[in-house]
Amino acid sequence: MTTSHQYCTFYVDGLFFGVDVLRVQEVIKYQDMTRVPLASNVVSGLINLRGQIVTAIDLRRRLVLRERPADQLPMNVVVRTDDGAVSLLVDEIGDVLEVDESTYERPPENLNGVARQLVRGVYKLKDRLLLIIDTDQTVDVHGKAAIAAASANAA
Repeated sequence: MTTSHQYCTFYVDGLFFGVDVLRVQEVIKYQDMTRVPLASNVVSGLINLRGQIVTAIDLRRRLVLRERPADQLPMNVVVRTDDGAVSLLVDEIGDVLEVDESTYERPPENLNGVARQLVRGVYKLKDRLLLIIDTDQTVDVHGKAAIAAASANAA
């Protein structure tokens, strides 16, 4: 018996990404943002989602890709984390895809830099690769996991 997983898919700078559909709270169009002084450059700002304040992280900046063209507004993929909802700013929303576990592979060796830390693995689809984002690592813009690991190793 083969197992399958469902992913909410989206595009960032022409690349095809997915996050576990169970982590996605909602997908919404562009929202006005309030800038956050002194925040990391990957944090585009805060959005008000029906009274809930949500941090918006630009995936182009988080993955160290080209800046989004000025005339293109991002979409929001709002994901649930242990610290609350976080919006991932993406270029375009895809579909929810169900993929067969047998097509899963570890991240390619040619993935460099931060993408190597954020991409958990890939699914080989008929016409392209689906890059699976590690949601917890992606929203951890201040390296809490790295700090915790370093503290644990020092003890």
